[in-house]
Amino acid sequence: MHPAYSIIFFTVSSGAGFGLLAALGLAAFLGSPPIGAFYWAAFVLGFGLSGAGLISSTFHLGHPERALRAFSQWRSSWLSREGVLAVVTLAIAGAFALVLLMGGAGRVLGLMTAILSLITVYSTSMIYGQLKTVQRWHQPLTPVAFLAFALASGALLYAALRVVVFGGGGALPTLAAILVFVAWGVKLAWWRQGDEAPPLSTTESATGLGNLGRVRMLEAPHTGGNYLLKEMGYQVGRKHQAKLRQISIGLGGAVPLVATLLASWGLLPGFFMALAVLAFLAGLLAERWLFFAEAEHSVMTYYNRG
Repeated sequence: MHPAYSIIFFTVSSGAGFGLLAALGLAAFLGSPPIGAFYWAAFVLGFGLSGAGLISSTFHLGHPERALRAFSQWRSSWLSREGVLAVVTLAIAGAFALVLLMGGAGRVLGLMTAILSLITVYSTSMIYGQLKTVQRWHQPLTPVAFLAFALASGALLYAALRVVVFGGGGALPTLAAILVFVAWGVKLAWWRQGDEAPPLSTTESATGLGNLGRVRMLEAPHTGGNYLLKEMGYQVGRKHQAKLRQISIGLGGAVPLVATLLASWGLLPGFFMALAVLAFLAGLLAERWLFFAEAEHSVMTYYNRG
């Protein structure tokens, strides 16, 4: 699939934003609500990232001015459900932030914010995970990977802000490191499943002639390019694919793990937590680019490129 930069930014930014809001909600529910400068920084960043991601998603629409119409299809469309859930989640999160600002505990609203944030991320993942025509996406680990990366993003941002505002290392960077490790473990399993699964759509299955033996194309459907080849037929070389996977794991996995552990030991915690966040998000951008570039749409079987 053609990796659109607006959608890459949308999935990374909104995932991190809702992940941070989920972390804030869980912290309040467990009896540790954000206070002071940390309160303002955390909520501004959470709302900013999630809002920026949602706005960027409209850039991929052919008619962005019609984006509001997408909300009407929530009964059948995961895209519409994601939009509705995002608005509801941000509204609840706004009420949660207001209660905290007024000195309340906000435990119930915090829990609601956390749950709705994760459901919103799940609905984003199902925009892609529901597509049977893209075999690499259509697997149970797709929503698990999206949720794992959102939780890891939120934990890293939450821990980094706590360290910058209050100083010290402690358990939060260690918890963030564990979530980063789990997220990349899920992603490695997702890659392995996608690489090793036998193709469901082949020339034989498409023509119904598989019982006669191997089927091959005599000639291409047409000589010129078209929309399908541009949007559905994006190809990335195996060498570049392997290198980008290594870069995403190195930046998004190895660097944050080392940095968060150093921060948890009290060694320049502010610097290393900032490094962990920046490296993780950079690696996640590379991972998300591959998420789209590696996707193989079944329509490419028609062009003998499946």
